[in-house]
Amino acid sequence: MAKGSFGYDLSFLKLHGTPIVLSDSSDQARVIVSAKYQGKVFTSTASGDHGRSFGWINYKAFEGTPDQHMNAYGGENRFWLGPEGGKFSLFFPKGAKMVFDNWKTPAAFDTEPWDLVSQDRQQVSLRKNMALTNYAGTNLQIEAERTISLIPRGKLFSLLGLRPNDSVKAVGYEARNKITNNGKQAWDERTGMPCIWMLDMFNPSEKTVIVVPYRRASDTVSKIVTANYFGQIPPDRLKHHDGLLFLKADGKSRGKMGLDPSRATRFAGSYDAEHNILTIAYFDMDSTARYLNQEWKTDRPVFSGDAVNAYNDGPLADGTQMGPFYEIESVSPAAMLKPGESLEHTHSVLHFTGPDTELNKITESVFHISIDQIKAVF
Repeated sequence: MAKGSFGYDLSFLKLHGTPIVLSDSSDQARVIVSAKYQGKVFTSTASGDHGRSFGWINYKAFEGTPDQHMNAYGGENRFWLGPEGGKFSLFFPKGAKMVFDNWKTPAAFDTEPWDLVSQDRQQVSLRKNMALTNYAGTNLQIEAERTISLIPRGKLFSLLGLRPNDSVKAVGYEARNKITNNGKQAWDERTGMPCIWMLDMFNPSEKTVIVVPYRRASDTVSKIVTANYFGQIPPDRLKHHDGLLFLKADGKSRGKMGLDPSRATRFAGSYDAEHNILTIAYFDMDSTARYLNQEWKTDRPVFSGDAVNAYNDGPLADGTQMGPFYEIESVSPAAMLKPGESLEHTHSVLHFTGPDTELNKITESVFHISIDQIKAVF
């Protein structure tokens, strides 16, 4: 199998565990899920074993000694918990300065395997019990559950209000995620609370553009989006027009943007004109809910976080780089739960390949913009 194909990635993952393949007997849609690697959806394809593999996999992370900060195996849909920073951070020990040397991804969703609960040809369910301590010193007993379901081809198009077209190949899956407070104390503004954080990692190209709709209240980009997570994103890489944000996703310049719940919608996506791949993510989003701030600072208001994010990878100051890749992310509201209560967050990913004339019908339906307009942004 050629590198970059689904079959190549499946063969690679078989060398490092027992990947679970979801498939639809009526077409060539495939999805790889791994219980060993934290319930990740590693990758998918719309064209069988020889088809293009859509997820980014960090092959080098599978070799050598584990990294003390984060083991970035990749995966086009991975489960994390937030907040990353702030008064209730899950990534820094109590009292530690929020700098990289002290940052560590909890093993429960970084390196430890998850329990396989059930599986069939088109669906798999997984579970993980976690004991985490946040920055406030609160011990959190969390049961995380995750069910990944292949979406049948006909439903993929009907979700978008369209009819299937034989010239378009497609694959899609739904990831239903739930966390339950298994402890004896409530998660509240005194003890702290987590949130579900979904991150999709994809392969960049010179002609990939991330598209994120926003609720229009201002056309000044600084009032629409947070764009300075890792330094301000240059204006030639982040643009906006008519209710849409565009981020260049070439994997060559590190930058992250975010929309708060008053601006975010339930959709985000990307178009890779080099490989003719249209990707759409849709997810739960509540504009009236409270979202946790995840900055590496303790002086920010706790409930001032973003609901949707997008990230383009790039070299660090020392020239090293994890990727390249790009990400589309969604976050659940703060899980303010009493013992025994649960919070759910669903995040789905759809990929389409085919003639631009047919993909155009999808972008017009979802983003109200044409393929040619997306191509012309950068």
